Amino acid sequence: MIHLDLLINALTTILVTIDPPGLAPIFLSLTMGMTRTERFQVALRGSLIAFGILAAFALFGNSLLGLLGISIGAFRIAGGVLLFWIAFEMIFERRQERKEKTGEVAITQDHIRNISVFPLALPLIAGPGAISAVILLSGSFAQPVQRLELITVIGVCVGILFCALVIAERLDRFLGATGRAILTRLLGVILAALAVQFVVDGVKSAFAI
Repeated sequence: MIHLDLLINALTTILVTIDPPGLAPIFLSLTMGMTRTERFQVALRGSLIAFGILAAFALFGNSLLGLLGISIGAFRIAGGVLLFWIAFEMIFERRQERKEKTGEVAITQDHIRNISVFPLALPLIAGPGAISAVILLSGSFAQPVQRLELITVIGVCVGILFCALVIAERLDRFLGATGRAILTRLLGVILAALAVQFVVDGVKSAFAI
């Protein structure tokens, strides 16, 4: 039986790493000139592909670590450091700039018809941070039923992101530049705290404290 605090921790971690408010304005720039129906299709396809990627890592991430001879404690430490760096970028606005540059490159190279795969699904939604977070969380959801609960949480988070993309234009107008900056920094602080907790848990696991 999974404790409610683990589910809330998983929901918060994944939701913060995929960052729906931060992706909304980037999605608008990627789909500039598209109709509302076309934007909906891009958002739906990108969200489904990202969900498939994250679910696969939730199911097989630990097995992959085992094949590579990496302990879950070591991965928690490494993943926590990576998530902390993402939080640092969010607080100081570096992550948003990097995402915007990724979007600009994709429009030039892959054109509009491919943006639901790159860069929307990869790496903007299912990026290194989200994948690392999912693998880290899967260590706490070891049983098959528990793993199903984790996949459900991933589905909820991706569903929230999809809704944010569908209403991206209204959300961007509502938040404005100031609102986005405040929300991104707040989420960054929360993610930093979660990242530190991952490192602490990793140290305890690795050294059996």
